[in-house]
Amino acid sequence: MKTYFFLLSLLVSSFVCAQNNHIVNTEDGRRVLLNADFTWEYIDGQSSLTSIKTPLKADTGCNLAPDFKEPALNSKIQAQLKKGRATISHVKAKVAKDNNCTVEDVLLLLVSEQKSKATYQFCANGILVAYKRIGNTIIKKQDLF
Repeated sequence: MKTYFFLLSLLVSSFVCAQNNHIVNTEDGRRVLLNADFTWEYIDGQSSLTSIKTPLKADTGCNLAPDFKEPALNSKIQAQLKKGRATISHVKAKVAKDNNCTVEDVLLLLVSEQKSKATYQFCANGILVAYKRIGNTIIKKQDLF
């Protein structure tokens, strides 16, 4: 009987200790800390996601210099990615499809590339978008916090 009581008390105490605080984002991009005692508070007062999600003015585009050139990519990595259809041309085609524009409207702004993963920042039709590649999979980059 003592054993069952001990196991029951251990089980109940584990449920009490399992309550954690959670951080969530509101629709306007602010982060909120949800406490285990059903209270909440803002972590930061400013929106952290508005810089990526807000489209720029159509007349200014992405505010690029007139002599802007896309960054050069490592040709060895691009050659290795050709088999898995994950080269920069494939990434640009995906960005163009997701943003309803042509491939010519997609400009590569920033890149951090390795063979196994990469992050890209594009200007697609005047809108800043970020994508990432993990292996041969290309997905839109989303910030959690």
